[in-house]
Amino acid sequence: MAVGIFAGIPVRDCKSAVEWYTKLFGREPSFWPHDAEAVWQLADDRYVYVIEDAARAGGGVGMIWVDDPASEVDRIAERGLRPVDVERHGGVCKWVFHDADGNEMGIGGEAAASIGGEAAAS
Repeated sequence: MAVGIFAGIPVRDCKSAVEWYTKLFGREPSFWPHDAEAVWQLADDRYVYVIEDAARAGGGVGMIWVDDPASEVDRIAERGLRPVDVERHGGVCKWVFHDADGNEMGIGGEAAASIGGEAAAS
């Protein structure tokens, strides 16, 4: 069975959310289905999108699993975003980011015991 995902994040203002998520993902949206929705393709058949929906904004929670999360968080910091928290669960870490609406997006994966640089800052 092939598996894909098309995960949505409701936001109050699509255009300002796109600025923030572009910093998080390190690239512009892959496509715009319409003026109030922007989509990033993260991998084959794996998409994240923001959609303008003020009534539901702020309740989204997600995590992107990467091979080297500490290095990814350092790259995100270079683009101007800092995590608000770091959660550690055994050999797995999750760096927590919040967009302007309060949606939570984590960057996580297996991490070395010593976490240095910007990635450890909260």
